[in-house]
Amino acid sequence: MSDSQPQQPFQSPRSGNGNGNAAAAEATTLLLTGARLTDGRTVDVRLGGGRIQAVGTTGSLPSPALSRVDLTGYLLLPAPAEPHAHGDTALTADADGPVSYTPDEVQRRATEAALLQLGHGATAVRSHVRIGDVHGLGPMEAVLQARRSLRGLADLTAVAVPRLLTGVAGADGLAMLRDAVKMGASVIGGCPDLDPDPTGFLEAVLELAAEHGCPVDLHTDGDDPGRLARLAAMAGGLRPGVTIGPCGGLARLPLDAAARAADQLAAAGVRVTCLPQGDCAALERRGLRTAPVRLLRAAGVRVAAGSGALRDAGNPVGRGDPLEAAYLLASQGGLRAAEAYESVSGCAREVMGLPEVRVEAGFPAELLAVRGDRIAGVLSLAYSRIVIHRGRVVARTSAVREYCDSAVAVALDLPRQGRTESGT
Repeated sequence: MSDSQPQQPFQSPRSGNGNGNAAAAEATTLLLTGARLTDGRTVDVRLGGGRIQAVGTTGSLPSPALSRVDLTGYLLLPAPAEPHAHGDTALTADADGPVSYTPDEVQRRATEAALLQLGHGATAVRSHVRIGDVHGLGPMEAVLQARRSLRGLADLTAVAVPRLLTGVAGADGLAMLRDAVKMGASVIGGCPDLDPDPTGFLEAVLELAAEHGCPVDLHTDGDDPGRLARLAAMAGGLRPGVTIGPCGGLARLPLDAAARAADQLAAAGVRVTCLPQGDCAALERRGLRTAPVRLLRAAGVRVAAGSGALRDAGNPVGRGDPLEAAYLLASQGGLRAAEAYESVSGCAREVMGLPEVRVEAGFPAELLAVRGDRIAGVLSLAYSRIVIHRGRVVARTSAVREYCDSAVAVALDLPRQGRTESGT
């Protein structure tokens, strides 16, 4: 089967069918045994009701008639989340002729993309969806239908992305944006950089977001300090908050100008989603540099990392893998491995308005087990993965690395992905 066509998720023990009923899934009790935590402990973890019920030393948790998953050799982490996807355009890079935007095709792409990202570990996905032009609200309807079909497997939220909101041409866009929110788009987005009146665009978005109590998530290159200052001043009082990205243009500004902009964004509580794997098509490839993550973090800005394009015009080879985004932040962005992973897990969840996840009792059972024993190693060699959403296994990737019979390979104890045993 082609890697662009993910296999149907298997049925985890006692969890019902793959499309599942979310309530039934959350009623399942699951025991994870022998998992390694980032602090070095090896523990058992009991899940139930969609949450972590208990964490204890190996063999310490009572387990009558529980379903079990052996995580010996795996590092157990809070699951990543994908804060910046484009499900409506995903998987179109190799299309023969014009890309189809019929509802069925968009729904298929959005669903397939979300499942690919789920396989990598992202149990929640925020998808930016273009509305207007000749396609109207069709793509939004399709992505919302994909969200319904994925219930119980992954949480998919839709961001309504109009092109223009000001002037005569923007009147239709504003009306369509209102309709998208009524349909079920839970986040308001857009690209103020592409509107003839960027400040007017911001005013329209923030006013509508305040009216409906929606968060805002905007595309901007971030290469105009004055525009960023106005955005920070206008966005400061909005709850539940404003996120901007990918902000690659900030890295092209003089250091003092970038630092001032970072301070203004931090003071206003504006969060940034960077795209270490490259820009998305929404900004028409204005820049290919990643936002200055260390500078933003030093100023106090909460910075998440997303994948952006997934094999579309923005990046024909995009993987949609949050661990790759974290790897790039660690290898090229100057972050420590734990900080880089936090950018695709805790920070990404915060940007998306999701509850915090820790491997502790009482927290949501949104988890990723990756073969390895430390985060740095996981980011380097993250092949075998087990993904848990709402307390049940929803995706599994198993990899085997073998060397030919060689005393040298044995003597060097080369790193490998182990052969997955039955039940793991």
